[in-house]
Amino acid sequence: MLKRSHHCGLVRAEHAGESVVLCGWVNTYRDQGKGLIFIDLRDHSGLCQVVFDLEDVKPEVVAASRALRREDVVGVKGVLRRRAGDPNPKLATGEVELLASELEVFNKAENPPILPDEYEAEKIAEEIRLTHRYIDLRRPRMQQILRTRSRVTKVTRDYFAGHGFTELETPCLIKTTPEGARDFVVPSRLHEGSWYALPQSPQLFKQILMVAGFDRYIQICRCFRDEDPRADRQAEFSQIDLEMSFADRDDVMTMMSGFTRTLWREVLGHEVGEIPRMTWRDAMERYGIDRPDTRFGLELRDVSDLAAKTEFAVFKDALAKSRAGRKGCVKALRVPGGAEKITRKMLDAYGEFVKGFRAGGLPSAKVAAAKGGASAGAAPGGIAFETGCAKFLEPVAAELASRLSLEPGDLVLFGADHWDVCTKALGELRLRLGHDLKLIPASAWNFLWVVDFPMFDWDEEGKRWVAMHHPFTSPNPDQFHLLESDPGGCLSAGYDLVVNGSEIAGGSIRIHRMDVQEKVFTLIGLSSEEAEGKFGFLLRALRHGAPPHGGIAFGLDRLVMHLCGTENIRDVMAFPKTQSGQDLMIGAPGPIDPSQLDELHIRPAMPTPT
Repeated sequence: MLKRSHHCGLVRAEHAGESVVLCGWVNTYRDQGKGLIFIDLRDHSGLCQVVFDLEDVKPEVVAASRALRREDVVGVKGVLRRRAGDPNPKLATGEVELLASELEVFNKAENPPILPDEYEAEKIAEEIRLTHRYIDLRRPRMQQILRTRSRVTKVTRDYFAGHGFTELETPCLIKTTPEGARDFVVPSRLHEGSWYALPQSPQLFKQILMVAGFDRYIQICRCFRDEDPRADRQAEFSQIDLEMSFADRDDVMTMMSGFTRTLWREVLGHEVGEIPRMTWRDAMERYGIDRPDTRFGLELRDVSDLAAKTEFAVFKDALAKSRAGRKGCVKALRVPGGAEKITRKMLDAYGEFVKGFRAGGLPSAKVAAAKGGASAGAAPGGIAFETGCAKFLEPVAAELASRLSLEPGDLVLFGADHWDVCTKALGELRLRLGHDLKLIPASAWNFLWVVDFPMFDWDEEGKRWVAMHHPFTSPNPDQFHLLESDPGGCLSAGYDLVVNGSEIAGGSIRIHRMDVQEKVFTLIGLSSEEAEGKFGFLLRALRHGAPPHGGIAFGLDRLVMHLCGTENIRDVMAFPKTQSGQDLMIGAPGPIDPSQLDELHIRPAMPTPT
């Protein structure tokens, strides 16, 4: 068998004159006539052109070279030379070619259902590419992405090993615990009627590792959540999981900021610098979302006080609303130049868009220069409102123009509802406007820590508090007294790391005191018996001496998505599931033999009568 001496994409002009053996897949085949056959030979490193001069090779090489087709796996031996024709500037190996003397066909490929070609991939349905993933993964782009993923995991392990973290594994067969999503469950053969669950995260185990005295823990782990997939979510995913003992919020955030800077420097050569912080309240008020994209403006402004001075029923109805102690509000979004940029059709579409976030509609008004100078309802500088709800804004035109820094040609969009509905709807609209109006600089990297999240959110249906993050998140050090007097005003020691509007990591300082943990369980409606049944092993551990501790988890797949510039999480996984949770290559999920169900003490469901 021919043994490879060089990789296809790594031969260069300085290797000219050397005897070389290349191995790989036939990427293209060209019979030029005149006794010459050309192939581009491909491996993971790239392409190299190979030339068969049929007058100078053995008859068996002539026959084998003429029978080559795309995706055949071959080895070729010959002398590397400078190209006989013009160099190909599109290839790293474009100055050289291999003049073949020997050919060994390792494997003849059937006519491929798809080709590992970037141009072809754009025209082929994703379902077909995933069915033949072993070919799709041969694409240079996929090879590059998965090598980047490998690089990310190496940089991760090196960084945390250098800071005293111990890499430990936690189990994949655990008990079901309420963590916000549905569990994947696994029946036990040895314990009839009992079930394991696959972990949604190692949260409870990493806290126990801190109780066990390991001080600093890291794991690159698999997590499982039975929820509907989307562009940036899969039911089976990976995260970089961390925990630190005797640490406060600043300690964790400083350590993880250093990791982020190291990762972006090592993988992209980009210097991140200091990462600013923003409170959750500030993020929601200004951007309408707790993972704000700060690469562009269009910030929200609260104009509830001005709206109260108008006779606009939509505003008045909104301001009369109240939920969990929060009054209704009116917010405004200024779109510079929006009077011309946003058509009536677009405005109608935006109105329907915000209804998807429970908003009733999207009041709006254009800003125009008042004709003949200042007029009734005109703001200083001769600005007046027209169209939409303009007539209702006349009493507050000057104040509104000043607060929003309005200019002629602007468009003002309003949200009016409960505070959470209003901010959410306008926040999502802001992101859509950023894309539609091309306001987002593609090459920018804007990082942000979001802190001071509320400990609890009010569940209107259940009439109880629910944990904003999870029930093991600690209040901020100065907030413990609010657990008794004002749970809704209590701020947590949680923190999220955001880049370009995407949350790439989230964590918190944990509760390590039993009295605090019991109080939180009571607030979210868990009795002591329920808490013991769901989290008894953690509670028992906390009773035996738990250090102050906190941690974070980075979504590995999302990190790689950002570093590789893709918006589809399936691009950064070797073997992803489809949007419906199927693995089309292996045919999972699929039927199971009845004898296996018998072993697991499971009775198949009877078909529903028609």
